[in-house]
Amino acid sequence: MQEIERKFLVRNDLFKFLAAAKKNIAQGYLNTNPERTVRIRIANEKAFLTIKGIGNESGMTRFEWEKEIPLDEAKSLLLLCEKGVIEKTRYEIPVGNHLYEVDEFYGENQGLIVAEIELTAENEAFEKPDWLGIEVTNNERYYNAYLSRNPFKDWKI
Repeated sequence: MQEIERKFLVRNDLFKFLAAAKKNIAQGYLNTNPERTVRIRIANEKAFLTIKGIGNESGMTRFEWEKEIPLDEAKSLLLLCEKGVIEKTRYEIPVGNHLYEVDEFYGENQGLIVAEIELTAENEAFEKPDWLGIEVTNNERYYNAYLSRNPFKDWKI
């Protein structure tokens, strides 16, 4: 029940041509407290309830619990979520022995593209494709819970 993940910005859209799968996602937060975020996600026709704990010092590792729930229940729960439902397309891209999940955001987060890779250990080696940009793993601005409250369109870059 632990997630080890690294996040990166994406330089261009070349990753789209390498995608093995693609999902349209809507997600909202019942609780955005960093110590225990509670998320409702609808990905295509499947729905999930996810609880995440606070990250460790590196920002790579944190508690994660997820359970599939009925789609109609997820749609009802999205109506209860805090302001700022996130809309994005997730592209799944195999690279070496790993899978990158690249999220292209829409709505108030239009223009932001973030890649994530899940690892089995914080020091695990992995390939970095050319389209991968700078690492933002420990930058809370790129967490979805933060983006739901502070959309990318409002950032002063």
